[in-house]
Amino acid sequence: MPVSLHLLIPLASSVGYVAGVLLLKRSAAFGIGVWRTTFLANILHAVCIAPAWALGPGHGEGAAWWQPIVAGSLFFIGQVATFNAIERGDVSVATPVLGSKILLVALFSALFLPDPVPLKWWIAAALSVTAIALLNRQPKRAHGTVATTAMAPTILSALGAALAFACCDVLVQKWAPAWGPGRFVPLMFGSLALASFALIPVFRAPLREIPQPALPWVLGGATLLGLQAVGINLTIGIFGDATAVNVVYSSRGLWSVLAVWWIGHWFLNDEKKLGSAVLRFRLIGATLMLAAIGLVLV
Repeated sequence: MPVSLHLLIPLASSVGYVAGVLLLKRSAAFGIGVWRTTFLANILHAVCIAPAWALGPGHGEGAAWWQPIVAGSLFFIGQVATFNAIERGDVSVATPVLGSKILLVALFSALFLPDPVPLKWWIAAALSVTAIALLNRQPKRAHGTVATTAMAPTILSALGAALAFACCDVLVQKWAPAWGPGRFVPLMFGSLALASFALIPVFRAPLREIPQPALPWVLGGATLLGLQAVGINLTIGIFGDATAVNVVYSSRGLWSVLAVWWIGHWFLNDEKKLGSAVLRFRLIGATLMLAAIGLVLV
């Protein structure tokens, strides 16, 4: 069966995501902090989606005022968990674990849309667990113990983000047709931006004290994350098929491992120093996760 052209949008978004994460990882060296970064990214999500208002409203049947707020709240939870994972640990671990979102999208689609859950999807879940185990592999210290600093919080935060984002995607597919993607997604990201003001009390310093050299990195990364999120949510809102969209989008797990290996040092990312053996296991893990994702689609 030929691939629908609209799936090129999540493919581009997967590349944009990895690029944005690397830029934000570079900005972290300036001490911006996870919460100021999250705030800026969420505000830019709302800015990037604003032109979509021109797409107009939907048919209106079944639309309720609280629906974009619920979706936006789930997205907010996902963003906070994502940035917490990125801040605490390795990009090449956090990003592929986020790829487990596709399995959750399939599950929530069966629960809420409702679609059947075939046996091969549960096989895919087992492959995903194996992939996460490989991604958790760390180099041994001199005394033979395994370095696990920040690994467990990174994986837990990334899985929490995947859970929230998966539920959000399915609800976008369920609710956006009544509102119209040009109304639902902008309102969803608007509620996301408003929720982000709750982060101000936990800023390590005011926004105005962000170092000037950090601004191109943090604003560039936040804008890329905003644009890729717009691409994903508009594609789901217009075309539906959240599972297929996420299958393609989850290729970011592979791009992240390759990017860290090839160009991560450009962004002061030292994960390549973990050694070729560790990154090789992570690449195998990312590949297994993509295989699991492929089982969902085929």
